[in-house]
Amino acid sequence: MAGSKRADRKQQKQDGLHIPTTRQKSAEDFDIIIGFLGFWAVVLFGITLWLELTGQPALMWAMGLLLVCLGLWGMIRLRRKLPKRRGKRPL
Repeated sequence: MAGSKRADRKQQKQDGLHIPTTRQKSAEDFDIIIGFLGFWAVVLFGITLWLELTGQPALMWAMGLLLVCLGLWGMIRLRRKLPKRRGKRPL
């Protein structure tokens, strides 16, 4: 059994199926979340601006924008604490 597990691990590494759980991967996850929050911040800003200009109630949209901006700010602060990337991830 132990020999077959080793062979499976070796095969996974050769196939490229092994996903390392390093800080580099963690930084990439933060970048994805920051991009997602940034996109929705722009969308919510546009909606809030449009509602304000047309005289419609925009308080709830503005509160949503505030929450997204606070989340974005927090993610950027957490991202800065991670070490800088030294190289590219192998394909």
